[in-house]
Formats: sequence, C-alpha cells, structure tokens
Amino acid sequence: MHFSSLPMPISPRQLRAPLWVAMTTALSILAACGGSDSPVASVEPPSSGKPTTPEVTPPPANPTPPVTPTPDAPAVQVAFMPDIHFHDVYATFKDGSFPGVFNPKSGLNATVRLMHAQMTSTRLFNENYFAFIAALDDAVARGVKLIALPGDFSDDGQPVHMRGLKKVLDGYAERHGLQFFAAPGNHDPNRPIARPGGKSDYLGVDPNSGRVGYPQAVYSKGSGGCNDGAYSGAWGRVGYTYCTEEVLEMGYQGITEALDQHGFMPKAAYKYFETPYSTYSYQNYTLAEAQAQAVWSKREFEICAQGAGGAYKKSGYTLCHNVPDTSYLVEPVDGLWLVGIDANVYVPTGAGVNDFNGSGDAGYNKMLTHKPHVIAWLKDVVARGKAQGKQVVAFSHFPMSEFFNGASDDIIALLGAGKMQMVRRPAEDVTKALADTGLQVHVGGHMHFNDTAIRTYEDGHGLVNIQAPSMAAYVPAYKLLTFQDASHIDVKTVRLDNVPRFDELFGLYREEHRYFTDYGFMLPGGSNGVLWDKSILDAKTYGDFSTRYMSELVRLRLLNDDWRCEMRELVKSPIYGSDLLVLSQLKTQVTLKELANTGNHGLLSNAFFGCLSDAGGSSSANAAYAVDLAAAEARARALATGAGLRLEDFNQWKAIDLAGDFVRLANAGDLAFADIPADRARQYKLLAEALAATNATLNLNGDQVRNDNAVGTVFQARFKPLMAILLKLAKGAPTQHFVIDLKANSLTDLTTTGTPF
Repeated sequence: MHFSSLPMPISPRQLRAPLWVAMTTALSILAACGGSDSPVASVEPPSSGKPTTPEVTPPPANPTPPVTPTPDAPAVQVAFMPDIHFHDVYATFKDGSFPGVFNPKSGLNATVRLMHAQMTSTRLFNENYFAFIAALDDAVARGVKLIALPGDFSDDGQPVHMRGLKKVLDGYAERHGLQFFAAPGNHDPNRPIARPGGKSDYLGVDPNSGRVGYPQAVYSKGSGGCNDGAYSGAWGRVGYTYCTEEVLEMGYQGITEALDQHGFMPKAAYKYFETPYSTYSYQNYTLAEAQAQAVWSKREFEICAQGAGGAYKKSGYTLCHNVPDTSYLVEPVDGLWLVGIDANVYVPTGAGVNDFNGSGDAGYNKMLTHKPHVIAWLKDVVARGKAQGKQVVAFSHFPMSEFFNGASDDIIALLGAGKMQMVRRPAEDVTKALADTGLQVHVGGHMHFNDTAIRTYEDGHGLVNIQAPSMAAYVPAYKLLTFQDASHIDVKTVRLDNVPRFDELFGLYREEHRYFTDYGFMLPGGSNGVLWDKSILDAKTYGDFSTRYMSELVRLRLLNDDWRCEMRELVKSPIYGSDLLVLSQLKTQVTLKELANTGNHGLLSNAFFGCLSDAGGSSSANAAYAVDLAAAEARARALATGAGLRLEDFNQWKAIDLAGDFVRLANAGDLAFADIPADRARQYKLLAEALAATNATLNLNGDQVRNDNAVGTVFQARFKPLMAILLKLAKGAPTQHFVIDLKANSLTDLTTTGTPF
C-alpha cells in the first residue's frame, strides 16, 4: 500500500446517472431505498459530469452467476456487530516476549488487561472475547450468513490481536459460510499510519513476590519507556516493561491487509463491488477489473487541515496529505447493496506522516467538510440502487443523528458542553444533508449506545439511524436486520445475556483484587484511588456482569467525568430515594453554610460541601432546619400516599442507584428497562413530577454553586432537569423490535414487553 505525505489531488469519482432497472426477484428485497435526487449542500464536486440518459444493457457477466431464489426462499438477514474491540485473551506473542499469566481454569496463559482497567473504561477488554464468539454462534443458529462490523472491531489494531481476530473470522467463514463486511472505526486505526503503542495495565506477575495482579507494562519500541527497558508510571511502582512490536498500533495498511477478505476487497462470491474511486459501471463489471481498481494506491484522497483537498480544495488550504479511504459498496446477494462507509476523518495537524488528530470526535460533522467526495458517492450509490431496484443500507462506525431522544440540548444545559460524549453528536443540518443523499437506513456504532432515531423532512426524505450496541459494554447485544419485502425491514436487538465462559478469568481477577488490597499502591487516574468492588465477581450471567460493570463505571469514572461536582457528591452521599423526595419538598431559608454546622450535615458528605464556593455570611447552625425538614417530610409522605405509594417504598434504592439508572437509560434506552424495577421507575416518575413543580434558582460564583443557597435549592435546581432528561431517555423510539416502513418513513413497534415508565 502506498501512503504519500505529499499533496496529490485525486478527483472524486464522477457521479453516474441511474442505470438499468433490474428484474424483480422472488427474494422480495429489491426495494427503493432512495429519496429525491436533490443535491447535498457542499458535497458535490465542481463538475459532476453526470450523463443524462440512463443506460439499458444486459446484466453483467459475473464470475459467479447469480442464483435465482425460489418463491419460498428465506428473507435475507444481516447482523450488525460494532465495537467488538477484539482482544485475544489467549494470544501468542510471536517474538516470545510477553507470556501472560497462567489461568488454572483454562490451562492456558491469559494475555489480558487488569480488571481495574476494565472497570474504569467505557469498554471491556477481556470478556468481550467470549461475547463475540457467543454472538457469532447465535447468528449461525439463526441462519444468518452476512455479518457487518461497523468499526472498532479491534482495540487499537495491534498485530497480536488482529491475528486473533482474523483467525476467528476466517474460521467462521470456512466452517459456517459466514461473510464478514468490515468498516473501520477510530480504534482501527488510531491514526492513518502505524505508530508506537501499548498499555501499562496488562495483568502480570509481580517480579519480586511472584503474585498475580501486578500491573504489567507492554509497549512497542518508542513508547512507554521501551527505549531503555525501564518503566515508571501512574501505578507508583517501577518494574520491567515488555518491549514488543506485537502491540504497535497498525495503521490502515496492516489492518486492511489482515482483513482484506472480509469486505475491503472484491471477491468472486460478490455479485458486485465498487469503491468511491472505481470507474466501471454495474453493467460492465468484472472481478478482474474490480480487483485492479481496488488496490490501495488507487483508494487515497487528499485531506487538508481546513477541509477537503482534491477537486474541493480551496485557496489557502494547508498541511495537505494523502490518506487511505476504505469505503466500498458490495452486493453480497442479489438485490441487497451494503455500503460500508469509512467515516474516519483524521484532520492534519502538521507536515509529518503521523501529524493527525484522532477521528473519535470528528464523525459526520467532519465528513461533510473533509471527505465530501464520499458523501457525493453515497448519494450516487443510492440513486443507482433505486433505479436498479436494489435495497441500499449503509453502515459505518459513527452516528448519523442525535442519539439521546432529543435530550442533547437539555444535557448540555445541565452538565455543560462536551459532557456525556456530546462532542460526538452530529449537527442537525448534517443529519439533514445525509438524508438528502436519499439514504434511508444507516447502522452505526462508536457510542456503545442502543438507540433508534428517525428523521423525516418536508421534502420527503427520511433517515433512520440505528445505533447498534457494543457487546463490550452495557447492554451487550447486536442488531439483526431482516429484509422482509420491497419496503419493510424488520429490526431486532439480540441481547447477549448468556455467554458461555464469561467467568473464565474471574479467578485471576480475585488474585488481582487481593494483590491491590494487600499492597494498596496508587491506582491510576479516573478512580481517585478507589478499588473496584469484588462483588462484581458474583455475577451469574454475562448480562448480570454487564449491569454490575456499569454500576462500577459510574462510580469509578463517569460521575467524575460528566457530572457537576455538587451533583456527583450529592448522589455519592449516603442518602436514599426517600431523602430525595423530601428534598424536593423542602422549603427553608437555612443555607448550605449553616447546614454544614449541623450534627449530621443533613446526610450530605463533607465532599459535597467541598464543591461549594464560600459566599460569606453566617456559619452558625440554624435550628430552623429541623422544623423545615419535618414539614418537608410530611409533604413528601402525603405526595407518596396520593400516588398510591409509601415514603418508605423509596428506601429500596439510594441516590447512587438513580445515577446508575440515568446512565443506563442514556446508554441502552429501553434495553435498560430489564434492570430497573417497575416500582423504582414509578417512584422516579413521582420524583420527576414533584421537582417539575419547583422553581429554584441557584446563586453561582462563576460556574460554582455558592454556599449561601438554601439547602433545598441545589437539589431542586439541578435534579429537576436531570429527572426530566431521564424520562426523555426512557421514552424514545423503539429499539428492541420494530419494522421500518421505507415508503412511509415510519416505524412500527413490535416490542411485547411493556415500559416501566
């Protein structure tokens, strides 16, 4: 593969007019998936060169003749499995460097990351290995033959783990006839060109005591102290670093070479294959020509710091580089066009070959400005697919629409810009531009969220963005699309609650927990020195493990990352749901500064008071607080009684549980209902209604809450919008089982389980 750092404009593929209309087959999946042909703002090249007369020619002579299905042929199914983050837990390092740790349960050496690393990460590193195998076995049992991998199929594209992934994919392809279609994510690759990599938190053996649980550094040359073999990191201990090129972060070249037979390159089994840079048409398609034009030296484009290069390049653009683009269109079975979009946008930051920003926060907001030729190609693909009676579905790593049920602006107002991954939200005009391509269905990943968003526009365009969840996060699942007929797609979310061998590494984690407890040395950032709760190892299923993992992630990281200080410390205080309902009814003039001098701080922690800015004034205890609190409790009790509840019912959960459920709903939507008891959901609704009736205003010193606020004001002002957002998150479009009507741009919910909200 050729990767030039020199500017070399590459003209976008010339848009083609719709071609011949294919004959309808009994497979009944030859649907129009397009909309109008209106141009997309700012994505057309200066001259498209479109012919105006459709060509009508015989079907192409494919290397593998298409098979005409019988009238009772089963509907085509495609499973979408993003964000696998494959890490080979029993990998063999070719250079014999890192041996791993012997696992008595399997009899093999485990090359895994620490449990603590998992509990403070937004993805699992180890158990997802078993979950991926379980997902593939589940797909095989359902008769699924087509598997799309919308990005982050690796966890930084290390050679040792890419070999493991290739082995799994090759094995299932050979044994079960599965076809895989990969599209890259921001972790595969991290940057366009290979660069040093590695981690400081592999599970290792202490070189002094011989005990399991030691944080082992494993890096490639040029990273993590691998120039001298010594390592001293955030763990506060000095030890040996394994230096191996097995963990460097491969760029496009290494990753695409590993998976070239899994979507990135044309194959004889495909009915059709093209890239944004192909020049042939459907009618004159041959495998030999497709292979010749799919070589990587012909699949590069120019990108500059300010925007797109090539035909889109403007005067004054700087730091221009040529980088690869792996986008492709494939027809794996008659009538179905899968469009794998490479939505990675690595914006140049310098003249060097590795001077790029990562792509994780770019997404489609940057696709429109820095890779518009791919969007123009997508529009062309949809138009041609519509003309030929193909059903077009696109998949990529990044979302094409907002993913919080319309609550994103409320979240920003409450928590601040950039919180809860809001920087990754596509702008609404970007979603409209994507819908203007005529594309109606897109499956994305990246967020580790389960979500469905539908946009309909007055011009007739409509776009359904399906956010497929990650099996390495909460809730572990994948999406299964069944193409029922010309205008309907059935969408199911397949949960992975029961995963064989999910607890195979638990014995090693117990050793790790004992090791950290005994030594008590500094934990890395994000957890503030707090160790993970070993009760997670009591999980009986992978679904249970995932739920407990989310609780730990909230406690150890997400509260610190996303929540305002006073909100975070309030929910970490030892208070129950009943206390929250009482606070919603509290009417008092007693200030937080005065409360700080009462005997029990009103059950609030010292850390909560540390979040406040001192506004001066009295600091003496105020006896009126006890009277006001008693009155608030009486009002809360009456409120509960009026709703058919008891105040004591709210003692079944703590404030920290509310925080956990808020994040669960944000991540998993209606999949989280299974983990939120119906009684608790009912109590949340009452709390939300009680807060909706309040009208508290905070006194602030900049962005910091002042301690001259009345005691109830902080809770009422901060948690009124929080509870309103929670209810929005619980009432989005269906995700578990629904049907997309392509003609009406609508969804029909087929979920049989009710909502607790």
